[in-house]
Amino acid sequence: MQSFFDTVFQFIRMIQINDIIDILVVSFVFYKAMMLLRETRGEQLVRGIISLFIIMQFSDWLSLNTLYFLLRNTMQVGLLAIIVVFQPELRRALEKMGNTSLKTLTGQENEELQKTVDTIASTCARFSRDRVGALIVFERFTRLGDIIRTGTVLDADISEDLLVTIFNTNIPLHDGAVVIRDNRIHAASCFLPLTTNENLSRELGTRHRSAIGITECSDAVVVVVSEETGKISFGKDGNLTRNLSEETLKKALMKSLENAGPQKKDGIFAAVGNIFTKWKEAHSHDKKEESDE
Repeated sequence: MQSFFDTVFQFIRMIQINDIIDILVVSFVFYKAMMLLRETRGEQLVRGIISLFIIMQFSDWLSLNTLYFLLRNTMQVGLLAIIVVFQPELRRALEKMGNTSLKTLTGQENEELQKTVDTIASTCARFSRDRVGALIVFERFTRLGDIIRTGTVLDADISEDLLVTIFNTNIPLHDGAVVIRDNRIHAASCFLPLTTNENLSRELGTRHRSAIGITECSDAVVVVVSEETGKISFGKDGNLTRNLSEETLKKALMKSLENAGPQKKDGIFAAVGNIFTKWKEAHSHDKKEESDE
């Protein structure tokens, strides 16, 4: 037992600071890769590749030469196929790496999210007063590409006037849902899956059942305005909270979106971002005191 601890202590003494940095960087890369896969439908494909790799190793250990030869060559050719299959995900990952640096460190992302939430909440309050039906989906971790393809891609800045125009009953785009991605109106007139829950109240119409349906098959959050009653509802994780005010809607959206999906800030980026934000607040406070004096 003593020799075991001696070996462990000797191994620990051999670890240098660059080894620790190396491990942390590799761990961070793997973590971000896993988070990226959670946003896609390629998770099953990755599981299949891992299963093939395990079978290949077992075939080598058991001297199943023919099977090992076939799997080894398949895996070699499969690397090119993986790049082709995951091309959208790889492109999105590189785009995120480019967008994370400045926006996260300067706090612009939180400002954009707050502006988005304020605009959506005030617009929904207007819809509630005017009895205008609306269905707005916020994309988080789960990518909603299949849903977006059923509608019309707009990729426009969020504004109250644009939302009022989209949900005008005289406009073809009003029939369906608006999908918000990266604090922008990414698509409109999108069709959502209906919930299969048979225990829901019969008062809920197709718009509300669609809202529950999309939250059952993804981690998206949804805002619904009833055309009949004007009530504002908030959907998440297959549940629907009804009769919200403008302020309670803001709180619900900020709580659900501030640390999730495209706005999520993890690891070292979050730590540096928080430090930078606190420094900026303290610096501005000192400047204010100096000007007051």
